[in-house]
Amino acid sequence: MRFALSLSQLLDYLQLAFLALFLLTILERTLSIRLRSRLNPIRLKIGRNGAQHSIVVLLFLGVNLWAATVVIYVLHIGAGFLPPLLVLPRFTMLSANLAGLVLVALGFAIFFLSLARLGSSWRLGIDQSNPGQLVTTGIYALSRNPIYVFFALYFVGTFLLNGALIFAFLTLLIVLALHLQTLQEERFLLETFGQAYREYCMRTGRYLTWRPAPRHATKALSAGSSALPADPNES
Repeated sequence: MRFALSLSQLLDYLQLAFLALFLLTILERTLSIRLRSRLNPIRLKIGRNGAQHSIVVLLFLGVNLWAATVVIYVLHIGAGFLPPLLVLPRFTMLSANLAGLVLVALGFAIFFLSLARLGSSWRLGIDQSNPGQLVTTGIYALSRNPIYVFFALYFVGTFLLNGALIFAFLTLLIVLALHLQTLQEERFLLETFGQAYREYCMRTGRYLTWRPAPRHATKALSAGSSALPADPNES
């Protein structure tokens, strides 16, 4: 019993450490780009293209809600704010907890490889005035949206670590929003990079590359339907 308790505490501490690492990394990258390139990498404004930007704003709010839920749940505070249905049932199996830890760790490896490849081209949202370069090498040769893959792994891993239904609910909503954002970014990238982007899409999968994309994918792209992050950069 004592071992189970210490393991539970260890998993809680690891979750807080991962969350702090994620938030500090985003802060560091944002400040770095602003200082070096004099650009604002976070594009959350809603203007004439409100529909286009609204999804990324909702994503931003959703991720913050998820982060707050992690803190509340891990620190066991404010339990009264969570309806019982969202707290139960819980996964108490060691195998589920370890699987969640592996997914989170794998997600962070993908996250840092993606940021390293993007450099100052990273954006949150679609930057129409300064879209950055089309990144197609490194981890971007395996996935057109590796940072979105990171988010999916991180959210699913968090659910397995905690076993609370609220994390499954938030994961489904945020992953759906991520997919909708991806479709918007693909249309933008096709308009911005044209043939170079079409060729990139033919050899690299949207989320994971299993095999070269079929020729009919190019026709779909020509109609303005598929591709990568609002600059591969965009994630």
